[in-house]
Amino acid sequence: MELLLDISLLALLLVTAVAIAWTRDLFAAAMFAGIYGLLSASFFMTMGAVDVAFTEAAVGAGISPLLIILTLALCGRRQRPDPSHAVLALGLVASVGALLIAATLDMPAFGAVDAPAQLHVAPRYINDSMAEIGIPNIVTSVLASYRAFDTFGEVVVIFTAGLGVLALLMGGDEQRIENRLPASPGGGSRDLILRVIAKILIAPIMLYALYVQFHGEYGPGGGFQAGVIFAVGFILYGLVFGLDAVRRVAGTAVVQLLAAVGVLVYGCVGLLSLLAGKNYLDYSALAGDPVSGQHIGIIAIELGVGITVASVMILVFYLFSGRLLERRSVTGNESIAGRAG
Repeated sequence: MELLLDISLLALLLVTAVAIAWTRDLFAAAMFAGIYGLLSASFFMTMGAVDVAFTEAAVGAGISPLLIILTLALCGRRQRPDPSHAVLALGLVASVGALLIAATLDMPAFGAVDAPAQLHVAPRYINDSMAEIGIPNIVTSVLASYRAFDTFGEVVVIFTAGLGVLALLMGGDEQRIENRLPASPGGGSRDLILRVIAKILIAPIMLYALYVQFHGEYGPGGGFQAGVIFAVGFILYGLVFGLDAVRRVAGTAVVQLLAAVGVLVYGCVGLLSLLAGKNYLDYSALAGDPVSGQHIGIIAIELGVGITVASVMILVFYLFSGRLLERRSVTGNESIAGRAG
């Protein structure tokens, strides 16, 4: 039964990928991309990677299609036919696919007991992580403690990506973004059903994000997943009630500051370890008992991760939505001027 489910999901993934490449309606491609993300999350669930499934469902099926749709509102939904580009893209995809398949031929079979990961890495984590870290979720032990340097790098990458989007969409203007964004026309959706449902859903979304944030030591979750879920709540609020309303709750300047604060929290935990005479990001220095120190350090750095991830996601939404509203404002003014002329 499990094999049949995996084959069905892979077949649906393949069909969805072909549909994304085949359609020339970019809005339909964005919808297919959301379906692809949801199918990927389901596939990760069948593999037992619940943490990855969390993130894929929120980002791949939620935020990414939304940002694609906001982009289409700026550049149009129809793809211009260009056979030469299609052939070039097909050749590039086929070449990369062939290289990936060739690389898998030298890899051990999935789940093989004699794989290097099973013989060297996994036994250490499975047998020793509870005594060294003291938390039941081995995934969190690996990501937040054993691989703390790598996770810190991932957080910095997310922060840098947010800065990149900020620099691109600001267009070199040194004015504050808050002043550049025009007011949301109409104040968001006027549909009573959407507004009532949003008011009902937003509070549980935020509560669930907090649960995922602070339950990562004992079950699937952590800062990355919680940050994305928290951002989804803000984005839903902005979509239904308007950009002005959500900016009054958390302004652009505040979100930018929080994005940096999250990285700073993570980095300062490592500095505290150094000041205590231990290695950088060695949480055992944060308390008299090494295991208690691990708990304190993991909670602190996961909080930093959640703050940065949520802030960057919200900031990207602000920037795309603001650029869209700015364009609509300019277009509306030009239309009024044309009628007046």
